[in-house]
Amino acid sequence: MLLRTLISDLDKITTSGNQDVEISALTADSRAVTEGMLFAAIRGTSLDGHRFIDEVISKGATAILAEIGPPTDLPDTVAWLHVPDSRSAIAKIAAAFYEEPAGNLKLAGVTGTNGKTTIAFLIHHIMQTEWHRAGLLSTVLVDDGEERSPAKHTTPGSIELHKILATFRDNACRGGVMEVSSHGIDQKRVHSVAFDAAIFTNLTQDHLDYHVTIERYMAAKASWFHDLAANKQGKKPTAVINTDDARGNDLAKSLDGKMPVIRYGFNVNCDFRAGNFQQKRDGMSFELSARGKTFLVRSPLIGRFNAYNLLAAIAGAAACGIKPRQSIAALADSPQVPGRMQNVGNAGGATVFVDYAHTPDALENACRTLRELDPRRLITVFGCGGDRDKAKRPLMAAAAAQNSDALILTSDNPRSEDPNAIIADMVKGLPPRCNYLTIPDRAEAIDAAMANSRSGDIVLIAGKGHETYQEFSDHTIDFDDRKKADLALRKRALEIAEMRSNPENRF
Repeated sequence: MLLRTLISDLDKITTSGNQDVEISALTADSRAVTEGMLFAAIRGTSLDGHRFIDEVISKGATAILAEIGPPTDLPDTVAWLHVPDSRSAIAKIAAAFYEEPAGNLKLAGVTGTNGKTTIAFLIHHIMQTEWHRAGLLSTVLVDDGEERSPAKHTTPGSIELHKILATFRDNACRGGVMEVSSHGIDQKRVHSVAFDAAIFTNLTQDHLDYHVTIERYMAAKASWFHDLAANKQGKKPTAVINTDDARGNDLAKSLDGKMPVIRYGFNVNCDFRAGNFQQKRDGMSFELSARGKTFLVRSPLIGRFNAYNLLAAIAGAAACGIKPRQSIAALADSPQVPGRMQNVGNAGGATVFVDYAHTPDALENACRTLRELDPRRLITVFGCGGDRDKAKRPLMAAAAAQNSDALILTSDNPRSEDPNAIIADMVKGLPPRCNYLTIPDRAEAIDAAMANSRSGDIVLIAGKGHETYQEFSDHTIDFDDRKKADLALRKRALEIAEMRSNPENRF
């Protein structure tokens, strides 16, 4: 595509060099530059892309997008694009390069501290049921309508994002859904993406290592909605907001009159309102009041927090043109979301769940949900990540202790920190006379939980969910809570069988 065409909608741009050159590809990675490409110099948190401009020119880059003016010795073969903000500019350029793919899709985005992945999976399931093909871009995986692959980021950079959305379109997907992280919003990765539904789940303490304060964290989330309200990208986007959440309620009020708002939750002022919530070990049900009608919603998912996720999915799908009755029918067969309150199995009457809960609020919700299943005991295994928000460590421990009978404090992804130091921070949040063990080795911690479990117990392994690795200071290992739990269950089952076959060895 001609460079002149790609930059035609950019404001506040100063150009140098030939604008009628053909651009073969876009990149912000200096290592990926080849002849004919446009390189976007972006100032990152650890590296500044402007440092690599000479290198990419030597590799044959045809155009440079930068926040500085051109050097005096710029080769005649290179076009220079001087902009105030490289991130927003490359987002617009990427949308143009891939021919505005989001404009051809019914696209839902989901943001918030908790629930993003589950809601994305649920909406994707609804869209697939109704439209046969739909795209999914989540923390766990990418489904382009034809193939599934592991996800690299919750919200990819703008170039990769528009490329993925173009694949959705080219594979005949009618719609798609994606997670929208606060980092992705703050770094303008979703800038120039045309959404039909923008969903807000909730906001609790997380990512303060990046945003510093919870007010700035919320401001990042809110900015996405206000940007959509001001720059509709040729659509009529609808905000779908959990107004049972105090910050969600404030956000909804701030958007009234600026864009359509659907409020969801359990309170009487919600447009999509749940009531008469009931839960059993095999699922839940609740009554949904929406648009003057009442529906019965049934799902194999458990937990009041998943009722919110179901509400968000139904309302988000409605904003994309799918009627609630159709969504409810699809959700009766809701998919198991990897690592989200996933039932791994049972041995000797003890059941194991794996959940991604890695914030105080999410861990509290997970424990409360399992407590409502009336276990003999709830044993919770969890850790906290290294090089991340340290303030939430004692808060997570307090949340787990409040609803568990026994705790095993272990490692999550220690990264560059000492696992024992992380656990020491967690212990500070435990109440007096708390029943807990500290076992830094996560595999040993899971084994210990199973070895101490008895019939009627529930074991919750929290924090990593779908992740298949564990990060240390100088290496990363393969580690999957679900696989490790399955092995521990098998070992436990064999031990129980051995005891039953050799009663003289029992005491």
